[in-house]
Amino acid sequence: MISDNPAWDEFVTAHRWAVLTTLRASGTPSSSVIAYARDGDELVISTPGDRFKVRCIERNPAVNLCIISNAEPFNFVAVEGVATIQRENLVPPTQAVFDAIAGTGYKTPDDLAGWIAREGRVILRIRPERVTAVIR
Repeated sequence: MISDNPAWDEFVTAHRWAVLTTLRASGTPSSSVIAYARDGDELVISTPGDRFKVRCIERNPAVNLCIISNAEPFNFVAVEGVATIQRENLVPPTQAVFDAIAGTGYKTPDDLAGWIAREGRVILRIRPERVTAVIR
């Protein structure tokens, strides 16, 4: 489970958009909106390997992933954790992210492995350490 609270855990499973916050070298936060998928008790994000968030995680793996609902009252689950960068065996977790955003206009590339290679993508894998939430 991501959270011991069943409502929070279900929220993580049911949603697909979040704000990922990493830390710059100065210690100040940097945030970006991302799509994610659940992989057991971890969360995965597919991103190009040359993005600033990847460099931040290489320097400091502490992250916060704030998962948000798609409509008011904008419930959220915040997952604090440690991120690792996965550079091999990228097809299954990347496919999981595409599956999570199915129906939003994003389609899985026909040659997913080729697309991953051309885009220089990596997987950010987050292991939760603390979970908080506001669900009304």
